[in-house]
Amino acid sequence: MSEQTIGRPYAQLAWAMSKTGILGYGGGPSVIPLIRYEAVTRYRWMEDEEFGEILAIANALPGPIATKMAAYLGYRLKGVLGSIVAILTHILPSAIAMIGLLAFVDYLSNSAVVQGMIVAVMPVISVMLGVMAYEFVKRAYKGLGKIMLVVFCGISFVLLQIVPVHPAIVIVLFLGYGAFHYRIVDRWKAKANKPGGEA
Repeated sequence: MSEQTIGRPYAQLAWAMSKTGILGYGGGPSVIPLIRYEAVTRYRWMEDEEFGEILAIANALPGPIATKMAAYLGYRLKGVLGSIVAILTHILPSAIAMIGLLAFVDYLSNSAVVQGMIVAVMPVISVMLGVMAYEFVKRAYKGLGKIMLVVFCGISFVLLQIVPVHPAIVIVLFLGYGAFHYRIVDRWKAKANKPGGEA
């Protein structure tokens, strides 16, 4: 935990989560880069590797992904109360805005201005998700190697897009492999280093 979090963790947590709730257009996955920026880059509550692990686990659990990430961050920093603060400050701004805008929903849904705003923000969200995916791929490359990365990406694509299997099942399968990955690699290296181990 960085020195920035000492002294006013509740205020920082509330401010960070309220920003992700207000600026996170499109829900779910589009909010994750914002949460990652606050948790990893700005306040340094955790390392990127831990964020990726928690994101994978959160994806496998039921419920909105952004709310689960907010709950984990709050709990990690200040326990149950921190989790409550993180969830409330994440969902309240958009909830209040939705209640306030319900009276204008028909007008807003057909407004050219609103439609233009939606179209304009889509590239921003796409780039944010792309950058986060690229950084995760780099870390996967370091941990798995080029061949295994390509194999795993191929398996993921087949399971998610062609078969298709529920994403939670795919995540659980890969987490299961990940738990034994380094043991398998170490065993393979030991076998390869033995005299006569290579064919």
